[in-house]
Amino acid sequence: MAAQMVEKRIGGVKVQGYSLAGEETVIAVPELNVCFDPGRAPAEIIPIDNLCVSHGHMDHAAGVAYYLSQRSFVGNAPGRVIIHRRFAQDVQRLMAVWADLEGHPSPGVIQGVVDGEEVTLRRNLVLRAFDVRHSDGALGFAVVEKRHKLRPELAEHTGPQLVELKKQGVDIHVHREVSLAAYCGDTAVGDYLYLDHVRNARVLFLECTFFTQEHVTRARAGRHIHVRDLREVLPRLNGEHIVLVHLTRRTGLGEAKAILRNTVSPADLERITILMDRPRRHPRPPRQPESRRPRSNEEAPTQRGPKS
Repeated sequence: MAAQMVEKRIGGVKVQGYSLAGEETVIAVPELNVCFDPGRAPAEIIPIDNLCVSHGHMDHAAGVAYYLSQRSFVGNAPGRVIIHRRFAQDVQRLMAVWADLEGHPSPGVIQGVVDGEEVTLRRNLVLRAFDVRHSDGALGFAVVEKRHKLRPELAEHTGPQLVELKKQGVDIHVHREVSLAAYCGDTAVGDYLYLDHVRNARVLFLECTFFTQEHVTRARAGRHIHVRDLREVLPRLNGEHIVLVHLTRRTGLGEAKAILRNTVSPADLERITILMDRPRRHPRPPRQPESRRPRSNEEAPTQRGPKS
């Protein structure tokens, strides 16, 4: 049975996702045309053109082939899979095997990247890869908007004057980067968190797998983040929204939320959203027996006069 995706509005953008440790992780940001990890490739990610794969573990990457196949099936342009360069050939071999099994290929672009490398998403918008601390070749990704504004001291210059300055090699713009979203995949705490495009991201998707004291050793062994790591990390992050993903089922959500409240500061707690914290469904009111239901006006008996 397919997982039911959670949908939230966070930092002005729609986020669709599902993330539980060892089961499935898929996080789509449709307005940025990016999906971080395909999980098992739910229908919601098929229209998205750019699929970023953080690492090769099955709960994060199983849906790569199905994503490319479904895009072809519904008539979309070939999707682009962005993954660490060391794994790009492996994905190409995987797709070749599926082509043999299905009898036809599923077109797609497999683009290998390394730490610090950028991929253009659209004009002035890039995807920047960065190394994280999990398995070999694990990557995080940041969506960065590059803004260019005319230098204030050149505001009174005419168009031809500006063209002449550019010909002389003068940079007439002030350049600024705005990190719109960053995703760290599975990872332990590391220096990558303090890169400008990570710590300043408006929306930062950060794993927090373990919560109880008995799971500290498990977190360290698997290179995952434990909730107590957040006490050190969060004060150094400037982003407006921190979205916690990849929680383990070993700890119930209610218990995890209680531990989180007792671990981080109230100010940091205000910034945190737990992706899988779904809104409660209000139970339907009990249906009244037919004999006790109030009648509508249409059901009211007609008043008749006495028989003549």
